[in-house]
Amino acid sequence: MPLATPGRLQQQAEVYRQLGNLIQAGVPILQGIRLLRQSPPAAWASRLAGQCLAALEEGTTLTEAFHRVHPPLPEFDLALIEAGEQGGRLVEVLRLLASHYELQAQIARQTLSDLLYPVFLLHFAVFIFPLPNLVVTGNVAGFLLQTGGLLVPLYLLLGLLWYAFRPTHSETWRARMERWMEWVPVLGKARRKLVLARLTAALQALINAGVPIFRAWELAAAASGSPAIRRAVGQWPPLLAAGQTPAELVKASGCFPTMFANLYASGEVSGRLDEELRHLQFLYSEEGQHEMRLFWSWVPKITYLIIALAIAYKIITSYLGYFSGVFKEM
Repeated sequence: MPLATPGRLQQQAEVYRQLGNLIQAGVPILQGIRLLRQSPPAAWASRLAGQCLAALEEGTTLTEAFHRVHPPLPEFDLALIEAGEQGGRLVEVLRLLASHYELQAQIARQTLSDLLYPVFLLHFAVFIFPLPNLVVTGNVAGFLLQTGGLLVPLYLLLGLLWYAFRPTHSETWRARMERWMEWVPVLGKARRKLVLARLTAALQALINAGVPIFRAWELAAAASGSPAIRRAVGQWPPLLAAGQTPAELVKASGCFPTMFANLYASGEVSGRLDEELRHLQFLYSEEGQHEMRLFWSWVPKITYLIIALAIAYKIITSYLGYFSGVFKEM
């Protein structure tokens, strides 16, 4: 899957928004994809639309067509599109995806902008402190060893983190990463709330369209992007067959917050499940987006503070070493 740069994320949002607007305007899906290919937000989107169009002309559904494109779309996108197509809420789902990618692009753009100065400061400090020794001794190899010895491990660590959280890994691996992310302050809670927002949005669309309850939960769990929820819901069929309700299974699973379980149960009993799901979707979406922005706004600040403290420590130790030498000569 291509690197998710802010520009790429924004283009992904534009693809979904453009397609959603065309479908809402009454343009048939086949014609909408054809128009998307002719006027895409980026060259890659034209190629994607061409592959999708070829599949649609063979008589496939939009979901099946998107499954055939290469490079493959994220599993989250495919699950939500399937939920929207089956639930008759394709326009709403496409807009949800557009908003999701716009938020990701905004966060990525702001974070990169805020990180520019700390990153410059880090590289400046790494290269400036060994520079006097290079000037005096002319030892280029030692200079490269000192600077590369700090930067190369840092680059490797960032590369490993990026690779570890790629969505192309197995579900077991992604479940392990999900558990680890729960321990990250603010980020773990924000991600969890956005997962629940996607789950409730997909579930609402599917139930409203008359999709059988377990199938609706199965598709919504896939759309949530959470391996833990998907695995828990996958264990429900025999329990549902034994007479348990989804509300009872939600409460017993341990994957859902108490508020979610209580509101879902009250909606199921009162017959106002659609209203409760809409409320939960709005609530978790707002809180999750706020906390996600909060986390990424603090990352550059903390990075800057760590770098500033490291530079201050280096300056102080350098002066202490200098004065120690002076006192010894006296």
